[in-house]
Amino acid sequence: MGLAGMLKALDELLYEVMSWLVFYPITLWKVIRRPAKMMAYADAELDDSDSEQFTETLNPPVFLLITLLIAQAVELELIGDSPLVANNVGLAGLISDDASLIVFRLAAFSVFPVIMAARLVRLQRIGINRKTLEPPFYAQCYAAAPLALALSLGSAVVQIPWAGAYIAGHAMQAGALLWYLAIQAGWFARNLCMSRWKGLWNASIALLECMLFLAVLWLLLGGSPV
Repeated sequence: MGLAGMLKALDELLYEVMSWLVFYPITLWKVIRRPAKMMAYADAELDDSDSEQFTETLNPPVFLLITLLIAQAVELELIGDSPLVANNVGLAGLISDDASLIVFRLAAFSVFPVIMAARLVRLQRIGINRKTLEPPFYAQCYAAAPLALALSLGSAVVQIPWAGAYIAGHAMQAGALLWYLAIQAGWFARNLCMSRWKGLWNASIALLECMLFLAVLWLLLGGSPV
């Protein structure tokens, strides 16, 4: 690649990164305000050509990644280094710095979109493969980002040495889980043409699977928060 090509690639990278400053808050506001609409939008955008996808918002997986980066930055300000970095018990021994921590958290919180998407595809009886799993996974990344933000910040707040921090942190996490469950109930109901109650049942089962995964992960990490 010549100098002109390198400058062109750098120009595109710089624009892409700086555009996040504009499109991240727009995407976050839209997801919080109208999550169902944004999840349907993610499905529809995958039908467009690559250059025309997500021109008005951030790509869902990128949105989830940036959300976790923001959560980790706030955590550093509130409590300093995560206990995971200092903990050498179990899987926590593989996490030695902030870079490995963000990769680990991205993998952990991506489980929510994967489990939700896989359950939908199974219930649709269309067979799970890369093509059928991608649309619901992308849709679920939009919903998972605010949840990951609230759970991560709640975990950090709990560790603040302040009288009301413990209650405030857990209240934040509980509220986020209820918000997420309500969204998933509607999502399953719409996509499977079933009642809201059946949608709630399927959402509850999938969320329970997600929480069980996090519980096992917590044990493997030696009791350190994700």
